[in-house]
Amino acid sequence: MLAAGLAACGVVSADSAPVAAPPPALDAAPPAQRGEQTAVFAGGCFWGVESVFEHVKGVRKVWSGYAGGDAATADYEQVSSGRTGHAESVKIVYDPAKVSYGKLLQVFFSVAADPTQLNRQGPDVGPQYRSAIFYANDEQKRIATAYIAQLDQAHVFRAPIATQVVPLQAFYMAEAYHQDFARLHPDSPYIVINDAPKVRHLKELFPSDYRPEESVVGVQIH
Repeated sequence: MLAAGLAACGVVSADSAPVAAPPPALDAAPPAQRGEQTAVFAGGCFWGVESVFEHVKGVRKVWSGYAGGDAATADYEQVSSGRTGHAESVKIVYDPAKVSYGKLLQVFFSVAADPTQLNRQGPDVGPQYRSAIFYANDEQKRIATAYIAQLDQAHVFRAPIATQVVPLQAFYMAEAYHQDFARLHPDSPYIVINDAPKVRHLKELFPSDYRPEESVVGVQIH
């Protein structure tokens, strides 16, 4: 299974200079009471996106999985065909009192993915590697849409943002060998070349939001 998993993502250096996106002008208000909230993002191979958010303070759990398609096709082999409608995605459960939805978006656009690439990330080509924000409610939609407009108007990136903002219908957890892959396989060539630089960029750009390595992967989807 591990050999099959290694074919999930191409190998490309991510150690180029990251783009430091500014904070969102519109963000969620501090919560009135304690509780957890959920965000679902897609940005190419889910190993790298998962690895980044495992190191963000306020994030409690992260899973790799599939979003955008049906339950019947939510498995790696079918998703890899690019014909299921799914995108490799991550589900993030976070404490909104410690990290806002807007901050998660800022991290996503700055270090987790290249939002200007359409239906690909680096060498990984196909709609299953598209960049997408799957919003769970109207507030997330409003914040994500406003933030993309803000970044485009400021010409933060070299090209217009291609990230989709679409409603979350369902999230399906990926196979066990994909979960927490970067932490469990730090010497994997893919992780060393492609994902470790993203985590370094997170630490460099967001030192107050960075936490050292630890597993925050849950065993169940809540």
